[in-house]
Amino acid sequence: MTATLPTVLVVEDEAQMRRFLRAALSAQDYRVLEAETAKEAVVMATTYNPELVLLDLGLPDTDGVTLTRQIREWSRVPIIVISARGREDDKVTALDAGADDYLTKPFAMAELLARMRVALRHAALVNSDTTSTVLEIGPLTIDQVRRVVTLSGSELHLTPIEYRLLLLLAANAGKVLTHRQILREVWGPPYANETHYLRVFMAQLRKKIEPDAVRPRLIVTEPGVGYRMREE
Repeated sequence: MTATLPTVLVVEDEAQMRRFLRAALSAQDYRVLEAETAKEAVVMATTYNPELVLLDLGLPDTDGVTLTRQIREWSRVPIIVISARGREDDKVTALDAGADDYLTKPFAMAELLARMRVALRHAALVNSDTTSTVLEIGPLTIDQVRRVVTLSGSELHLTPIEYRLLLLLAANAGKVLTHRQILREVWGPPYANETHYLRVFMAQLRKKIEPDAVRPRLIVTEPGVGYRMREE
């Protein structure tokens, strides 16, 4: 029996870009659905329940950020924004609205495929009935039951804030988290704009887990947007 292929919904008003993505994704054995407007996208998403959405922000009827918020009201399907808008504010707005990742046009197809694989893996873990209580990211191991973190086998001594920060990033490995998302999850909604808190604790955490805190390899900075824990 042939395995069911992942279904990707491409929401894009430019016919040329839709043709390009259809050909490239079909060659990788993805099943491709297409929508030209936000209205069509909602119908396709509710009818076919795709595993992933690739979304352009500049739609003719509704902005892609608004569509992202609408989808997030009823679905946790991974959403990767693909847009010509490359400003940091645009990225932060889309990610805060619920997008999982953001790729600026023009882009390399290999990078898009890699980000799609990360988003699908993360979604599979979130939807799993048996999510592991132990997270392993490169040399890091996080035992969520015992609240013990080891680096290359040696136990680390983290403060409660450092532990929550590391756990949040590790649980979302490969995914960009904005400053506001991290602050809301770790410190609480009232601290969503206190970015200096995050900078201080991120520097402390990196000193404990990175071989070189100045050139971090595990937790990378997305300039002006937030942070991403590398999947290894």
